[in-house]
Amino acid sequence: MDNPVVVVGGSGRVGRIIVQRLLERRESVCAIGRSGHRARRHLAPGAAFIEGDVRAPKTLKAPLAGCSAVVYCVEPGTENHGPDRPETTMYQGVRNVLAAATAGANRPHVVLVSQLHATHQGHPLNAYGRLLSWRFAGEDLLRESGLPYTVVRPGWLIDDRAAGHRVRLDQGDQGTGQVTRDDVAESCVQALYTPAARGVTFEIFNEPGTPLPSWGAAFGALSWDRTPVGLT
Repeated sequence: MDNPVVVVGGSGRVGRIIVQRLLERRESVCAIGRSGHRARRHLAPGAAFIEGDVRAPKTLKAPLAGCSAVVYCVEPGTENHGPDRPETTMYQGVRNVLAAATAGANRPHVVLVSQLHATHQGHPLNAYGRLLSWRFAGEDLLRESGLPYTVVRPGWLIDDRAAGHRVRLDQGDQGTGQVTRDDVAESCVQALYTPAARGVTFEIFNEPGTPLPSWGAAFGALSWDRTPVGLT
């Protein structure tokens, strides 16, 4: 890509894998996060890091200016009140990042890491700061932005292969299961390079079987959310 890829939440457990994969593709990568100490401990060498907070628009303007793509993988928080409630991270934060990334008529591809059950407002998880309601509201902000986008809804995140080696992509938010952080990160990176991943929302799980033979084919089997975005 001509300009940097910005990973918002790039020092988190999924974010730093995304950063590493992008660096392996020789991309220029900028990670945004709230903790410089955490970034120094965990980020791969070669990635730029800028302290920023999705709740503070002024901290986003410079790192997102002119970017080629954005991956948003911020940890949501589960408080009912205060600055760490999901409304501030999953809705207002998405809005602030989109505003900064599109300044000057820029049109980056945005990949948003959301969550399984985002459409299930009666799920017990929604008791934690209306987590699922704000997840879904943030998704809709992106879908309505007019940008090329991909929404990734991971299953329950794990670090091993207990659920299997095969990746399964679903739609409709009816499935359940586990998925490795590694595969979630890979799906985000692959989406940036695959036109068929634009304008879609999908859930991702692991299951027994051989590794996915083709990300392009897996994305190509998905249905668009609505009219294709960013494909012209």
